[in-house]
Amino acid sequence: MSSVDTQLEELESKITAELPADISVSDVTYEGPELVIYTRDPKRFAKNGELIRNLAGKLRKRITIRPDPHALSSPRHANKQVREVIPEEAGITGLDFHEDTGEVVIEAEKPGIVIGRGGSTLREITRQVGWTPEVVRTPPIESSTVSNVRNFLKQERDERREILERVGRQIHREELSDDEWVRISTLGCCREVGRASFMLSTPETRILIDCGDKPGSEDVPYLQVPEALGAGPNSIDAVILTHAHLDHSALLPLLFKYGYDGPIYTTEPSRDLMGLLQLDYLDVASKEGRNPPYDSSMVRETIKHTIPLEYGDVTDIAPDIKLTFHNAGHILGSAVTHFHVGDGLYNVAFSGDIHYTDTRLFNGAVNDFPRVETLVLESTYGGRNDYQTDQADSERRLIELINDTYENDGKAVIPAFAVGRSQEIMLVLEEAMRNDKIPTMPVHLDGMIWEATAIHTTYPEYLRDDLRDRIFHDDENPFLAEQFNHIDGGDEERQAVTDGDPAIILSTSGMITGGPIMSWLQYLAGDPDNRLVFVGYQAEGTLGRRIQNGWDEIPMDSGNRGRGETLSLEMDVDTVDGFSGHADRQGLENFVKTMNPRPEKILCVHGDERSVQDLSSGLYHEYNLRTFAPKNLETFRFE
Repeated sequence: MSSVDTQLEELESKITAELPADISVSDVTYEGPELVIYTRDPKRFAKNGELIRNLAGKLRKRITIRPDPHALSSPRHANKQVREVIPEEAGITGLDFHEDTGEVVIEAEKPGIVIGRGGSTLREITRQVGWTPEVVRTPPIESSTVSNVRNFLKQERDERREILERVGRQIHREELSDDEWVRISTLGCCREVGRASFMLSTPETRILIDCGDKPGSEDVPYLQVPEALGAGPNSIDAVILTHAHLDHSALLPLLFKYGYDGPIYTTEPSRDLMGLLQLDYLDVASKEGRNPPYDSSMVRETIKHTIPLEYGDVTDIAPDIKLTFHNAGHILGSAVTHFHVGDGLYNVAFSGDIHYTDTRLFNGAVNDFPRVETLVLESTYGGRNDYQTDQADSERRLIELINDTYENDGKAVIPAFAVGRSQEIMLVLEEAMRNDKIPTMPVHLDGMIWEATAIHTTYPEYLRDDLRDRIFHDDENPFLAEQFNHIDGGDEERQAVTDGDPAIILSTSGMITGGPIMSWLQYLAGDPDNRLVFVGYQAEGTLGRRIQNGWDEIPMDSGNRGRGETLSLEMDVDTVDGFSGHADRQGLENFVKTMNPRPEKILCVHGDERSVQDLSSGLYHEYNLRTFAPKNLETFRFE
């Protein structure tokens, strides 16, 4: 008998001893980080809401209760009873019964009503029918991504359970080493922006954090070195995704192509956005005649192996490591990742990308941890003079530019990232039109922006508090404003917009590295009455950065690197700072300043050479911390 089987037997005995005599336990198993308890008495379990909480506290594990299949009523009978328990205003759109696990997935327009105060309605469902309810939100805006992910995971349910059981046994295996140390190896995004990737290692465990591409370059993380996949793909215990942007997520499917078969931990919205962006990554590569590094089947493998976690959940991901996600304020589902290593041995936090203050979309990044000895901190705007315009001033400037363009009978073209920046700008425009600060006019959304917006409305609990409350009420949902138009008619519709009245166009790609923005430039760049407005970071080597720097003859085939057909840029070009999803220099300093206790060491990463060195030096002099501006392929050891 393996050590895990022995452990499960002991746990079953402890659980049985803790439970009332009238509640039986038929099986105990691990599924990923959770301990799953099967019982023939789910209705009795549900009568006492404290039972699970007390068990979880005593066992120090995340617990899920499921009914033994023999204890279930028929789905047909249960369907009727579940609908009788849930108030009609919840807006149930689907019930999906899974007899193998005794779970019923309830899709509803208002999940909060299905859950009830303190989970009271969920417990009542189990009391009535025995089934374990799981609640998901019906997207207010139809999302093919959310639908496809949910249907795919339903189809792969059996294989996914096998994956989770294997992962669970791996997490709870016996520790084999008595050594105590922690190492961080830098595999990318050091003294550069993009290809984020790090390896966190202990004598027992190896965790990969992020695996992204580099905008405007074909450089990839150093995955083949001994610290990474050089020791074999399954020498990695787990992969963590801080957020879905491609410079952090694009190359995760490559791991499965190389043979990795373990878990990826991220938030639920990051999982969905990751799939959306990775498939678009493949589509763009194909259209540009490049050979993508993996195919769509590897994207599906990535989603299948993803274990979503919520902010604040402390989760065992290895015998000696606990992981907790916290809001990073950057994009939907973005997370500051906190690792508690060993029994109080060491604590490491990776900021991912952060925005420290509140924005229209998100609450500011969390920096409140019980302990952090080492912080790995992004430095995108860490330069000495990288102070962004106040957001209110930025909004006023954007409104001025749009009004000026409107008066000239022109069109304002805003290249924007599909995820985060576009939704931020949509909120600004919706409010400005509602308050008559700019004329009401069409706002055309091209590329993945509409689909990304639909995903945002699916997960309002990850948005800023007041925005979340607005989305809960359809008549106040700003993303449903009638001026927003999804461009889905291709070049024919783009031509009609070009020939029409003044309008605003939000289009991917945000750095003008391909995608529909290239078509908009072809249609609109030659008219000086039109305006191109940058609202996001333009990385070195991208066409967006070159236009910012004054290029007025631009290549229309980004794969030609400036050779071949060119286009004369006659439209005005403006940049409005302040909408970035990244903290500026002051925000980064404040993130560190207000940490209590502050870390002992800080690694400044994810910024160009000047930015990381400036931030590293500034934090050292201001707070007397040990700071570093590492290069790629460096390793730091901590004890």
